[in-house]
Amino acid sequence: MGFETLVLAREESYAVITLNRPPANAISEALMQELNAALSSVQSDDTVRSVIVTGSGDKIFCGGADLGSAFSGGDIEHFIRFGNSVMRKIERFPKPVIAAINGHAMGGGCEIAMACHLRLLKETARMGQTESNLGIIPGYGGTQRLPRLIGRTKALEFLLLGTQIPAKECLELRLVNRLCKEGETLADAKALARELGKRAPLAMAAIIKAVDEGLDAPMARSIDVELDAFLPTLRSEDAAEGIQAFFGKRPAQFKGR
Repeated sequence: MGFETLVLAREESYAVITLNRPPANAISEALMQELNAALSSVQSDDTVRSVIVTGSGDKIFCGGADLGSAFSGGDIEHFIRFGNSVMRKIERFPKPVIAAINGHAMGGGCEIAMACHLRLLKETARMGQTESNLGIIPGYGGTQRLPRLIGRTKALEFLLLGTQIPAKECLELRLVNRLCKEGETLADAKALARELGKRAPLAMAAIIKAVDEGLDAPMARSIDVELDAFLPTLRSEDAAEGIQAFFGKRPAQFKGR
């Protein structure tokens, strides 16, 4: 499948989706449609154990919506609602999704990154929900994910002021998992993807599902969510292999069954 606004590459046990609308890799309706299609393609590919999302170039991961086209003409409500469905698709994706944030991630770019399960950020880059500087608010879940990730107080400060958050502070606030040196963000993400590729696919999918469904539920309900996810993994061939490998003191060979 050919794409015009992104590049999809399969490497080893992972796929790399590169947002490719230079210079800012800005979000358009076409990009969101193609991002959705790329995700569907790798979801059904059993050889892909994890997904990396990154941006072309080395300055901007994604600068947010293309202001010249995204909000002019067409059905804007559909554009926003569909984009939100893609964010949730990333968030609930049954394979780990890593954001390799190789440059600034602003507005919708920050929202794409926050929807990913893991985030690696270049040490000189910044992230932010900067929409209030334009007199609008985030539309792809920024007002909901940012406070869940870093807490209400700081999230409100950044949202109200449209702050561009430096990488070091992003790490301190646990908005990202790791910082990467200049030119090494994608390589670091690939190294992480290789490690994830050694894990049991059913267990990873179950962990993502349990965390997503249980995070905002009352504890009594969330424990049931975990139990519902635990039992099928325990009965899987991968669980038998993992236990046998443990006792055999050898690396497990998981097959996703």
